[in-house]
Amino acid sequence: MGTDTLDPVIHAPVRLRIVATLSALPDGDSLSFTRLQDMLELTPGNLITHLRKLEDAGYLTSETSGNGRASRTSIALTAQGRAALDAYTDTLRDLLARAYTAAPGPGSNSTSPACIGSPQCAQRRSTWLISPHAR
Repeated sequence: MGTDTLDPVIHAPVRLRIVATLSALPDGDSLSFTRLQDMLELTPGNLITHLRKLEDAGYLTSETSGNGRASRTSIALTAQGRAALDAYTDTLRDLLARAYTAAPGPGSNSTSPACIGSPQCAQRRSTWLISPHAR
């Protein structure tokens, strides 16, 4: 995958929400299937479908304990999943930054790169680009 390509496994909105939710947990922690389902407001079938795709990609693990109605499935993000999310957010941030600096600002000449390096543009960018430390 190129540096301008967003990971298609993570890029699907529901899968992005799953990975982002699990990434908020400390390494090694997990959420129960039902808790994740409640948090994301998904049907069991929809959640299962997306979890399988993420698990097939190696981005998460699931572990079931107990039997029957007393069973509990725990979902956790793998190190590979965290790295994939970091790469995804870095790529998205880079794409947005380049698009923003290439787009003409209000009242600017579209052929002029006047916005690049301008403190006003930098301030505008900082208000909408996601900080890498906000994760």
